[in-house]
Amino acid sequence: MDICNMMAKVKSHPDCANVGMVLYHNGVVRSTSRDGRKVTGLRVSVDHGRLGEILREQKKRPGIVEILVEINEGKDLTVGDDVMLLVVAGDFRENVIATLTDTLNAIKSTVTRKVEYFTGE
Repeated sequence: MDICNMMAKVKSHPDCANVGMVLYHNGVVRSTSRDGRKVTGLRVSVDHGRLGEILREQKKRPGIVEILVEINEGKDLTVGDDVMLLVVAGDFRENVIATLTDTLNAIKSTVTRKVEYFTGE
């Protein structure tokens, strides 16, 4: 996972001249779960077919030039490790912010599954 490489891909996109905003999401393993339990790590699995569908749909939105995603899947991750990088590049902030939000929510709810490891388990 390399955010600099992802930025280079955006900059080399044939329609890069139309980009006025690039937003990045960098999800990391935090030390507590949503319910407050201490987390020692997690493992993520990905539905690649569904991910492809979401990216194709979201790239059709007005003003969107590129969407890139990398998910750190299939290995045990520890607190502080990167889980997901998501990049959305487009013309205006209202298009880019909405697309990043919707893409991230769709990925989190329909593409990725995580198993959290807790202290003492």
